[in-house]
Amino acid sequence: MTKIGIVTGSTRNSRVNMQVAEWLKDFAENLNTGAEFEIVDLKDYEVPLFNEDVPPAMANKQYSTDVINNWSAKIDSLDGYIFVTPEYNKAISPSLKNQLDYIGPEFANKAAGIVGYGSTLGVAATLSLRQILSNFNVATVGPFGAFSLFTDFEEMSKFTPAEIHNGTIEAVVTTTVNWANGLKSIR
Repeated sequence: MTKIGIVTGSTRNSRVNMQVAEWLKDFAENLNTGAEFEIVDLKDYEVPLFNEDVPPAMANKQYSTDVINNWSAKIDSLDGYIFVTPEYNKAISPSLKNQLDYIGPEFANKAAGIVGYGSTLGVAATLSLRQILSNFNVATVGPFGAFSLFTDFEEMSKFTPAEIHNGTIEAVVTTTVNWANGLKSIR
């Protein structure tokens, strides 16, 4: 079975990120894609600020601490990802960037969808994440989710997405699953 990780993009205590990830997981599971979805919460793998002696591309998936090795093993075990990313200062969150920087080969030749949110729909964060993932040879799918803090969240704290997003989110999920299935043949 194809395994898709829904990767949270924030570790803040006041984050709304988990609400979006949980909604996305429920939405994806109701599509009957034949894939298995799980939330991969960055808070479960709180790695320190990147300071490794060996670049991840040269580490051969053997890292300096158990938490990094566990993060590596989780990402390696998945066939694809849907990143749920907030937009901070026109980019992804520092915590997501830091965790991506720790590993690399684990992502190669896999598919990723992106669901962004923020005051400007998370578009800049989505574009930033696409560029970062391309460095790992991740195939990012064309459709992406874009939620507004002003219209898809009550008081910017409770996720209440408008129904108009359903078609786009369905395209993100199904395209990610299809590409993840297709890329299995080259891994």
